[in-house]
Amino acid sequence: MIPIPPATLAPPLPLERLRVPEALDGRAGVNRAGSDVVCQLAASNDLEAVRAWLAEFHDSPQTLRNYRKEAERLLLWALLERDKALSSLTREDCLLYETFLADPQPRERWCGQKAPRFSPRWRPFLGPLNPASQKVAMLIINSLFSYLVKAGYLAGNPLALARRRSRGQQSARQVERFLEHDQWRVLLATVDELPRDQERDRQHHARAKYLLALLYLLGPRVSEVANHAMSSFMQIRGRWWWRVIGKGRKEAQVPVNQDMLQALRDYRRFYGLSPLPAPDDATPLVLNLKGTGGIGDNMIYRIVKELVAKAAARLEAEDPYQAEKLRRASTHWFRHTSITHQADAGIDIQFLQRNARHARIDTTGLYLHAEEKEWHETMERHRLKE
Repeated sequence: MIPIPPATLAPPLPLERLRVPEALDGRAGVNRAGSDVVCQLAASNDLEAVRAWLAEFHDSPQTLRNYRKEAERLLLWALLERDKALSSLTREDCLLYETFLADPQPRERWCGQKAPRFSPRWRPFLGPLNPASQKVAMLIINSLFSYLVKAGYLAGNPLALARRRSRGQQSARQVERFLEHDQWRVLLATVDELPRDQERDRQHHARAKYLLALLYLLGPRVSEVANHAMSSFMQIRGRWWWRVIGKGRKEAQVPVNQDMLQALRDYRRFYGLSPLPAPDDATPLVLNLKGTGGIGDNMIYRIVKELVAKAAARLEAEDPYQAEKLRRASTHWFRHTSITHQADAGIDIQFLQRNARHARIDTTGLYLHAEEKEWHETMERHRLKE
C-alpha cells in the first residue's frame, strides 16, 4: 500500500493503492451517522465503505468497473482538491464536483492517455466528460450516497435535494418512443373492455391481458417473447425470476413481481395448466388462441398494433395528439415504456440497468425523464400577467 502523496500536484492513485491519512479517512466525517444509528457495514472509514458498496456488484463486472470509476474519481477529488473526507462532502461540494467533471483541472493531474491502473501514467480521466456522461456520473454517485445512508454509515445524502443544472443539455438520443402514463392507462382500459361473449373472444382477451403484462413488467424484446418457453420462469430461493437469453446470446434474469406472477397464473389457469410452471415446462411463453402452440414475432406485432389502434380510437376525441402517438406505438415501444416507467417509479439506476439488461449505464440514463417534468413545472412560475 502506498500513502497518498501531498496535495500540491501529486497524481491521483487508484483505489487499490490508496492509504488515506487518518485526518481525511472519514472516521470523523461531519456527515457520518450518529451513534444512535446502527451501521450495517463493518466499515470504519470511507474507503472501506466504498469497497463495501462496490462488493454488491461482484456478479456484474461491467457495472462494477463503471461504479468503481465514478466512486474513485469522487473520493480522489475530495482528498486532493477539497482536502476533505468523502463523508464530509456537502451539497456545495457536490455542485463544485459537477463543474469539475466538465473540465477536470489541473489537467496534468487528472487527465491522461489510457494506461493500466498500476502504471505511473494512469489518470482518472481521459478528458472532460460530455453532458450525458456527467449525468450518469452523478446518478452513480447518488446511488453510492443513498446506499451509505441506508446502511447507516452516512447521516444524509448531499445529492438528495439536487436539481440538475444540465436540464437544457439533454442528450439528443434520449428515448422518446414510449407511452405516457395516461396512454398506458387507456390501453389497459381498452384491453379490460374487450368483448368476451364468444370463446374466441375470451381467448383473445386472456392473451392480450397477459401479453401486456409480459411486455410491461418484464421489458422484453419481442423476439425473446416468441422464443422462450414457460420454463424460463424460475423460482430461486423462494423468489420468481424470468431467465432470458437476449441479444448476443447473453443470459440474464429479471425479477418477477407479484403483478407479473398473478398475470402468469391467470393465463395458465385459462388454458387448464398448473398455476405456475415446472422447471421442464416446454409450453410456449405465449400461446395461439386454441392453446395448441406458440406464436411468432409477427403475430405478437399484429396483436399489439391492433390493441394500440383500439386504444387510440378511444383517446381520439379527448386528445388527438396523444391518440396519434399511441397509434404509432409498436412492440419495441413497450420495452421503452417499461424501462421509462420503472425510472419514473424511482427504481434505483443500478437495478434499472440490470432490468433493462444494458451493458452500459449511460444507455439506461437515456430513459430518465424526471428532470424534464421538474423543468417544465418551474416554467409555470413565469406568467404572462404578474
